[in-house]
Amino acid sequence: MNTPPLLAVDGLGKAFDGLVANRDISFIIHHAEIVGLIGPNGAGKTTLFNCLAGFHTPTTGRIAFEGHDITGTTPEAAAELGIARTFQIVRIFHSMTALENVMVGAMLRTKRVADARHRAEQELAFVGLSHRAETPASSLTVSEQKRLEVARALATDPKLILLDEVMAGLNQTEVREASQLVVRIHQRGIASIIVEHVMEGIMPIAHRMLVLDYGAKIADGTPAEIAENPAVIAAYLGE
Repeated sequence: MNTPPLLAVDGLGKAFDGLVANRDISFIIHHAEIVGLIGPNGAGKTTLFNCLAGFHTPTTGRIAFEGHDITGTTPEAAAELGIARTFQIVRIFHSMTALENVMVGAMLRTKRVADARHRAEQELAFVGLSHRAETPASSLTVSEQKRLEVARALATDPKLILLDEVMAGLNQTEVREASQLVVRIHQRGIASIIVEHVMEGIMPIAHRMLVLDYGAKIADGTPAEIAENPAVIAAYLGE
């Protein structure tokens, strides 16, 4: 019996009061795959993330996770199944310490505070923030806050993590570190879909790239294929 893909999206569409944000999008994600999701501003990338993570219910189409239909699920149910996400604008608990932020994620899988603390400490070490464990999240740099949000997502023990512009606003060194972090997440057997505009960060590490334009998928291929795809070049640079 063939193992189903980790994620299968079939004909997904999303409209808001007649404004179409996503139209007839289909693709699959394999276990532990790194997939870049790119496209011009307003292409529908974050709307697609919101549908996958249960924040929006698709207007049309179907989403299957490990072979089970999860179309229209809630964010809580998606997290339980193993779908975690970060946000384009970081959403952390500013008044809590870095450790406490990650413990919130860990509490999805355990109700024992000691276990949650241990898992949070492990994930902070994984993203390189052990030395900031007791620091209020509001005092962290932008780069550190992004890594904190990744750590909290990882603490939920996901099979798929949706990363929304984790490299935006970072300097070259920080972009390189963020890319290395994504590779290490892959090495843990966790799949990633990464919305990104920083091409030098995502192109060298992605196994595949999906490209959206005006809400529709216009390309799906390796980074090398995408870089020479006429439709992609036209979407970014014009005819």
